[in-house]
Amino acid sequence: MIYLWIAVAVLVVAALAITAFVVTRLPGRRRRLPSAPARPDVLAPPIDTGAAPPDDVSGPAGSLVLEPPAVAPSPAPPVETAPTLETPEPTAGRLQRLRARLARSQSSLGRGLLTVLSRERLDDDAWDEVEEALITADVGVAATGEIVERLKTRTRVAGTRSAGELRALLADELVTALQPDLDRTLRTTSGTERPAVLMVVGVNGTGKTTTCGKLARVLVADGRTVLLGAADTFRAAAADQLQTWGARVGADTVRGPEGGDPASVAFDAVKQGAERHVDAVLVDTAGRLHTKVGLMDELGKVKRVVERQGPVDETLLVLDATTGQNGLIQARVFTEVVDVTGIVLTKLDGTAKGGIVISVQRELGVPVKLIGLGEGPDDLAPFDPEQFVDALLGDTA
Repeated sequence: MIYLWIAVAVLVVAALAITAFVVTRLPGRRRRLPSAPARPDVLAPPIDTGAAPPDDVSGPAGSLVLEPPAVAPSPAPPVETAPTLETPEPTAGRLQRLRARLARSQSSLGRGLLTVLSRERLDDDAWDEVEEALITADVGVAATGEIVERLKTRTRVAGTRSAGELRALLADELVTALQPDLDRTLRTTSGTERPAVLMVVGVNGTGKTTTCGKLARVLVADGRTVLLGAADTFRAAAADQLQTWGARVGADTVRGPEGGDPASVAFDAVKQGAERHVDAVLVDTAGRLHTKVGLMDELGKVKRVVERQGPVDETLLVLDATTGQNGLIQARVFTEVVDVTGIVLTKLDGTAKGGIVISVQRELGVPVKLIGLGEGPDDLAPFDPEQFVDALLGDTA
């Protein structure tokens, strides 16, 4: 019995061995032998995947160096285009066109005066109110006394109280006080081959550099060629600001290093103006307090240096109309130092104190030649006494 079981076991083992042998011989079922380790100095042949081979296969043996990823080219810098030149509006009739703007802030004075003057009985209290209104408007005490005395006489002689006639009387007196016979011509041509030289001076904060830029527009609008001189070398943004104003109308700007000698910049500007044969050179000077003796002496030096090449045709003092009577003190000192030939009153659109025009002319004998009526680039207008008074009184007829 035992021999029988041994015989069965031998048969089973033999059957399993034969089965395994047959299976290993079948296709696709061959046993994979372990691959031999690759030799480090031999590259395996590349496998063809259909992709283009890399351009750069240089490098140490056994390595494959690929190209770095492509970097997008940086965009080309923008091409600077010349700024579009603006065409300033003509100066003829500019004050008349800006009349409504002036009237909005000034006509309260005219209405107040006419209301008092149209009363049935003009007693001392009424005339005191007229005086107060004029003094509050910065007309000045002496000028106010003269205006009131003439109005008293004329209203008594006329014996009328109609609004139209009273307005005409008041307008006539105010125009007379503005000295319409003063020469308000802006000398923008020298009459020779050299350019006219205009210096712009004033204290800090009056809008001097802006006024200089607007004045360039005024001259360009009247057909003049202009060169700007940025002699305000102490305020960092002054030269940039002036250059921006000039570029808008095609006027070049001569400037120097920040903190440099302002007289040198002014001299160079006038020299270049002569070489370029421009009609006018505008020199913007640094703002300075009239109480600073050293700075005022420096301003006098700027003018003397410029005059080595010829006379300064205009020295324009920029005054802030809102400063009132303080502007008179400033004007007096500047006139003594640089012989001011004309006044530019700015910010008249924001104050009811237009009477400063009367007092500054009366005290200094210097005409108001230009007035600023807003922040727009063309809001600088030649001063005309009759149009100014018309706007001052408003539509009160």
